[in-house]
Amino acid sequence: MNSIKHTQSAIIIPSVFVFLWATGFIGARYGLPYMEPMTFLAIRMGLASVILLIIALISKASWPPTPLAAIHVIVSGLLVHGGYLGGVWAAIAIGMPAGMVSLIVGMQPILTSIAAFFILNERLSLRQWSGLFIGLIGLFLVLGHRVSGHDLTPMSGLYACIGLVSISAGTVYQKKFFASVDIRTGGVLQYIASGLLFWILALCFEQRTIHWNTSLVFAMAWSVLALSVGAVALLYKLIRDGEASEVSSLLYLVPPVTALIAYISFNERLTTTAMFGMALVALGVALVVLRFQTRG
Repeated sequence: MNSIKHTQSAIIIPSVFVFLWATGFIGARYGLPYMEPMTFLAIRMGLASVILLIIALISKASWPPTPLAAIHVIVSGLLVHGGYLGGVWAAIAIGMPAGMVSLIVGMQPILTSIAAFFILNERLSLRQWSGLFIGLIGLFLVLGHRVSGHDLTPMSGLYACIGLVSISAGTVYQKKFFASVDIRTGGVLQYIASGLLFWILALCFEQRTIHWNTSLVFAMAWSVLALSVGAVALLYKLIRDGEASEVSSLLYLVPPVTALIAYISFNERLTTTAMFGMALVALGVALVVLRFQTRG
């Protein structure tokens, strides 16, 4: 019975995480027309920190045991939330299409696996390395028709690369230094630190004008509850319980799932090549994360 529950958990949690993470475009699609990116993210982080603080206090969650542990938590948060979200949203805000951003950030599993090899001493088999590269090829096929050379400028490329490096470094850092800290209280510290970073950036570079309407409220609510509270909690659980390279490979599934959601919700085009790419992505991730047993 325990093994059945473990198998179900190993399927359900990654599936829910991928779905929620794939809906990240909702915040940008419905929020950016009415609020500048750093202002949006500052408010999002602030609301998420309040919600997690209430949850932590009610559940009497334990706080980081030492100042050094708290610093590790904050550094991890500044990478995963500050650098990644800030870079991605800034790139989109200045005109880079979501497809191009997804393609650049989609290099994350490869970069994370290389970093995990040197820093965490994680060893991947030839099958798993093959899965990473097959998934990357599939990602190009899924997003290729949405990308052109005109979509990339030096500044938007810089922002997207900041997001790529930050989420890769944050995943490895989280695994190395944040494994034993409670997700609830750790999240409070991370969101407060990231919120302050975004607010400083908003004060320096934005007008902070907000046009409140139904679309913006929906985008903010979804970003806070589904993404900052739900998806991030699942991400941290996956990082804590598994290898960084295996967890990062799940992010290959995000662009295909996003494309499916956009096809269903917004009637966006879904080509035969993209569907073939989705199959390759699924195969690649399976080669990385599934534990195959041999008889003998």
